[in-house]
Amino acid sequence: MNAHPHPAHCDALATDLAAAGYRADAVRELWGPMVDRAVGHGLTGPARRVLDGRDDPLAVVTGLLFLGVPASIAAVDAALPTVRAEGLVQLDLAHVDGGLVVPDALVRPQDVSDAAGEGHWWVASDLDEAAVGGPLPTGHVLGVGGASLTLAGLQLTSRTERVLDVGTGCGIQALRARRTADTVVATDISERALAFTRLNARLNGVTGIETRGGSLFEPVAGEEFDRVVSNPPFVITPRVDGVPAYEYRDGGMAGDDLVASFVRGVGAVLAPGGVAQLLGNWEYRADEDGLDRVRTWVAESPVPLDAWIIEREQLDPLAYAELWVRDGGTAPGSPAYAPLVQAWLDDFAERGVTAVGFGYLVLRRADEPTLARYERVGGAIAGALGPHIDTALATSTVLSSMTDDELDAAILRVAADVTEARHHLPGVEAPQVIELRQGGGFGRILDVDPALAALVGACDGDLPVGVLVAAIADLLEADAAALRADLLPRVRELLFTGFLQLVG
Repeated sequence: MNAHPHPAHCDALATDLAAAGYRADAVRELWGPMVDRAVGHGLTGPARRVLDGRDDPLAVVTGLLFLGVPASIAAVDAALPTVRAEGLVQLDLAHVDGGLVVPDALVRPQDVSDAAGEGHWWVASDLDEAAVGGPLPTGHVLGVGGASLTLAGLQLTSRTERVLDVGTGCGIQALRARRTADTVVATDISERALAFTRLNARLNGVTGIETRGGSLFEPVAGEEFDRVVSNPPFVITPRVDGVPAYEYRDGGMAGDDLVASFVRGVGAVLAPGGVAQLLGNWEYRADEDGLDRVRTWVAESPVPLDAWIIEREQLDPLAYAELWVRDGGTAPGSPAYAPLVQAWLDDFAERGVTAVGFGYLVLRRADEPTLARYERVGGAIAGALGPHIDTALATSTVLSSMTDDELDAAILRVAADVTEARHHLPGVEAPQVIELRQGGGFGRILDVDPALAALVGACDGDLPVGVLVAAIADLLEADAAALRADLLPRVRELLFTGFLQLVG
């Protein structure tokens, strides 16, 4: 990959891609929903059949740069008349073999939708497993995958000044961060990854992204940032001969030490009140809960941190090993598959690992930490979480200094996405179960008692909390002071999780 892609060639490619209508929605329409799902599963045969014999620009570009299928020089020059085959070669995106242009990288369209509006990018990265046709090289630079889209959706959406993207890869997080930040510094140990980041920034007309080489926080020592984002190489990989170490996913440390090092060190590069967001894995061991391990890392940070850790799933050692062996392009049944899985299992057994957790880490530099939330949240999520996390952090700051008397005086409104479900036994008037359901955010479902359900139902932006609690106590013939002591902590929880909102 050309370390510093020529601006004129980048601009020419962008012009041609736009003229060809090379966008994510156009590609989906080109081959249809079933084929699109197949491509998402790494099956490109159906897509190739759709494109076979077509010479229109969109079909040629999609075959060449989305699927990695060679095309004739004449077809490429016709589909990309400004950059032409020669320009793709100059950009190190392809080479010529006889009369064919053979892709050396992919450039795929990607939709973007956030607080800054709707848009799209073209994102260049290395050939994927389907295009390579076997195990990936260890220096592989990953394109836009599920994890990177998850983190992009997690990023805070309010405006800020400086953002650090640690382990930028192809630069997708830097592009996303730049939409709400004045400047972004993107770092990686891989010079090839940094070259892709520079290419993608230029290809999409994005300025204000600076790239630096180095590990973790070394390239920015002594600097501070308002936000840090990272999809780090957190995959737990055996450090033994014969197990490939992929730069995009393996941080070169044993077990979950990479994530631990990040958590312990990120406070030093956060400005006061600055927020770090990352994805990570953590080990469960025979004598230690995984979330407790993360809690220990936060406590070991020399800079005080608020922490909100959300575990989304757990895998047992076998499932984890098989996931990442397959991810590297080694298929079940191949000669290398069983030895690689065994290496993972041996590595886990050595440390007494019983499971591996995956989730999101939100850390905020705070002089006096007030947020220490470690939770397991499953289920489907409807949309991007960035706005929800932004609001929750702001709410936690307000709640940390709000006394119970002030909460009594506060006026609340139930969030627009909250619904209530009541479950009755046949013929019984009183509900056996009352549920509050959240349509946005983490899609939480909470079992509540009649008193809390009544309070939430009465939060219409009119009367203060204290008045409502007193009225509910009268209705239920309950002790008002005891009911207040019971309800107010739960009201704080509903405010943080987004079921209730402060008015004014």
